[in-house]
Amino acid sequence: MNRSFAQTSFRVRSSACLVVLISASICRAQNSVPNPAQELNQRATLERMDDANRGADRAYGEFAALKPHDVDKKIKLGRAFLSDYPTSQYAEPVAVSLTNAYYERQDWTNFFATADRALALSPDEADVLLTVSWVTPHVLNPNAPDAAKQLDKAESYAKRAIPLLAKLLKPAGMSDAEYDDFKNNKLIQAHSALGLVYFRRHDFEDSVKELEQSTQGNASPDPTDLYVLGMSLENLGRYREAMDAYDRCSQISGGPQDQCKQRSVGVQGKLAQK
Repeated sequence: MNRSFAQTSFRVRSSACLVVLISASICRAQNSVPNPAQELNQRATLERMDDANRGADRAYGEFAALKPHDVDKKIKLGRAFLSDYPTSQYAEPVAVSLTNAYYERQDWTNFFATADRALALSPDEADVLLTVSWVTPHVLNPNAPDAAKQLDKAESYAKRAIPLLAKLLKPAGMSDAEYDDFKNNKLIQAHSALGLVYFRRHDFEDSVKELEQSTQGNASPDPTDLYVLGMSLENLGRYREAMDAYDRCSQISGGPQDQCKQRSVGVQGKLAQK
């Protein structure tokens, strides 16, 4: 190659590279120059965020100040909050509280929907997991097309909640004894939920194992647990134990008291035939 041509070519390429470098530097310099329109947009965005945060603070303060008996107002304000501030830091506690409000009103459609929302925000919310697992077998329509799926979900929620109970932090102002009672009652609820789930599946062996844990040593057992425990034991042919469960149930006013008395008499007849 002709040397002068090569040198000329090199100089051309070098000049081109220099032009590119200079252009890049100019672009960077231009980008570093404050853009008034961009700054205004950023400032407006920050102001909107501040306004939203202040609005969420006020709305949550109003919601949190409600008394426990203000269930209908809690539902109204809770729904409005989740609609207006779905990504707020307060969305999870509001969803949990709203779930409990729907439980109080026995509005099961909204209860389950809001519980799903609360768990989407906080998957390890033990109280919601336990409540859903316990409510499901109580209100289940066994003929519903998704009945089996609902029971599977309730079982998984109860089993997820049990290890979480050991990690619960003690609320401020609660004594150690009160804290232990609180966790024990939650554990009883988990075993009650599992016992009823297994009974719904006609798994009487596992139903008995769980309901014994929710009723034995419990000074105030759930009469429904005792009733279902009696029926599970009766299905297993353990009549004397079934009668004991029915008799305990029959001593508790309300609920399935009358049914327990009737079934206790029926079991006595079965024992007499042996």
